[in-house]
Amino acid sequence: MTAGLHATHAMSIARFERFFREAASLDVDKDDLKRLDEFLNHNIEDLLIRATAIAHANLRQAIAVIDIPITAGLQERIFEFRRMDADIGLLPILNELTIRPPLDLPLSDEADAELPAVAGGLSVALAHTFKIIDSHLKNPSSEHWERSFRLFDLLL
Repeated sequence: MTAGLHATHAMSIARFERFFREAASLDVDKDDLKRLDEFLNHNIEDLLIRATAIAHANLRQAIAVIDIPITAGLQERIFEFRRMDADIGLLPILNELTIRPPLDLPLSDEADAELPAVAGGLSVALAHTFKIIDSHLKNPSSEHWERSFRLFDLLL
């Protein structure tokens, strides 16, 4: 488990459990939250690697929000996350959990501030992906997580 989720307390875990119930009627446990941390770290890093290349191509000295390759679908999931999070309060927790890997360029303050919402949008997309893989799913297994990881690796 990464330091991020290890440092979360029972209240944070309860918020993540509520989030997955509301997003896709899923029941998750601590092992699932470890997998979520791995999923988010991997995908945020992939997005930031592309953002670095885009910022370089546009001769920027720092990565801007516009450099992060957010698709229309991910943007919709970010909006969905923000609506849900008004009641759940995961954004500050995601801010602590979201990695900022070493990059060739620094993140602008605005891009850095947007990363937790991107992580939230990825989490919503992941929850929906589980239901696409198995519409009757209640508790994701290791196999569901592996399939979801592979799908996101194809797209991000």
